This record gives sequence, structure tokens and C-alpha cells, in this order.
Amino acid sequence: MRQFILDITDSLCGKEIKYILKTNFCFSAAMITRLKNGGGIFLNGERVFVNKLVSVGDRLSIILPESSSQGIVPNNIPLDILHEDEDLLAVNKPYNMPTHPSHGHFEGTLANAVCYYYKDAPFTFRAVTRLDRETSGVVLIAKNAYACARLSEQLRAKELYKEYLAICVGTVYEKSGRISAPIRREHNGIIKRCISQDGKPAVSDYTIIDEANGLSLARLVPRTGRTHQLRLHMVHIGIPILGDSLYGIAENRRLFLHCRKLNFIHPINSEKIEIIAPVPHDMDIRKI
Repeated sequence: MRQFILDITDSLCGKEIKYILKTNFCFSAAMITRLKNGGGIFLNGERVFVNKLVSVGDRLSIILPESSSQGIVPNNIPLDILHEDEDLLAVNKPYNMPTHPSHGHFEGTLANAVCYYYKDAPFTFRAVTRLDRETSGVVLIAKNAYACARLSEQLRAKELYKEYLAICVGTVYEKSGRISAPIRREHNGIIKRCISQDGKPAVSDYTIIDEANGLSLARLVPRTGRTHQLRLHMVHIGIPILGDSLYGIAENRRLFLHCRKLNFIHPINSEKIEIIAPVPHDMDIRKI
């Protein structure tokens, strides 16, 4: 259970708590409603309503209610933890592991593993960033609803930077550039997407950082967040990602796509955070 404390100064004297929650904490209307219903607002140790006026020297305490994820079975699966603090958890997800349980696949996911890690306390699994089952690398998880909401705002504002590495089949003349190719769901399809002029805007930046054995090692930065965006965009420029059985050439290999880096602003203390996942050993194009 997360608690925030604010000592009231002259600038907030005479303000309603609701105003402070909106301006100082940037709580949404939905979050304020949760706090009201959960009784998590205290002034000088006494439970109060959001219309209460504050005075200089008062101490405002906010306690975020928390409950456990419903329907997620805790699985004792080791986690490769890259960062952890009171509000965030970042892990290096291996390939061939789904982020969330799905129909017919209720266990063995990252969510199952994280729920086991926090099995001794109320915990709701909130993945701020998500990776396909076949993709490895950094997944960022918020440990409370407030942190999740603030990070989701960064995602929507395109202020959360994500960087991937991919091994691609073939080479290209232009070693860096921007790919702008709209994406939509395939007609009558559930999983597959396609590039189409009537799709939603999708933009990715790429840089080729090495070439060997007819392969290219590419640094990829998605500027939008469409499903399968990087996989489709690399096919679009003629160098599909190695192991992509859905859009490219599988060659009986796994998908060589790895989320290497996340940069963002910490949702509570506003510090700049950089999280880097080590590159898997099998992503050396000179040994493939």
C-alpha cells in the first residue's frame, strides 16, 4: 500500500483537498473517486473528505488502496530484475514468454511470475509497456495505480522512449532513416496486421549498426505504438526480422527482436530513469 505525505505551506493555505489532489498530485477524477470510496485521505491523522480546507502546518496523507490481481495464478518463475523501487518494477522478459495470461494460456506468463514475486502483499499486475510473446527485453510494471496513470500519460504523449535491437535478413542501401507506413488489422484477421494507406499512422526510426553473414543488426525506435509495428516496418523496407514466422522468414529460429532500453521520467520523484536490458548472447550476427 503506497502512501504520500504533503506538508501544507502558505501557497496551499485555504485550498480544498480536492484541488491539491488535482494540482499537486495530478490525480485523475477516477483516482480521486477511488480515494474517496476507499477512505484513503487523512489530514493530521484524521480521515477527511475532499472538500476539507487545509491550513499552514497541516499534514496531508494519501493512502492508495490496493488489491490483488484477480484470476492470475502466482507461478514460481525466476525474474531477471533490472530496476525496482517503491513504485516501479522493470524486468528483462525472456523470449517465448507472454506478458499476460490469455485464453488457453493461464500460466507461465510474466504476470504469473510477478504476482508470485509479490505474493505476500496485495498486488495488481499493471504492465505499462508490453512485449509480444516472441520478443525479449525490458517490460516496465507499475506497482500502484497512480504510477501507472502517470506513466500511461507519458506513453500517450510519446515521452517514454523505447529502443529495440533486431537481427534482420538482408541489407539496405540507406543505413538509417524513418519509416512512415500506416498499419491496420488484416481483413477477417485477429492477430495479423498489414501496411495499408487506410490504416493508422505508424512511424519507426532505424539505424543499421552492423552487417555480417547477409544479416543486419538494426537499432529500432518506434515513434508510435501499433501492434507488430517494427516487424511490419522492417518487412516494408525489405529486411524482415530473422525468425519472424508471421511476416518474414522463420528459418526454425526464434524472433530476434529485443527491447534493449527504456527512458522515462519517474512518475513520483520526476527523476530521469534509464533502464537497459543486456543483449541476449544469441544476438551476435557474426556467430549466426
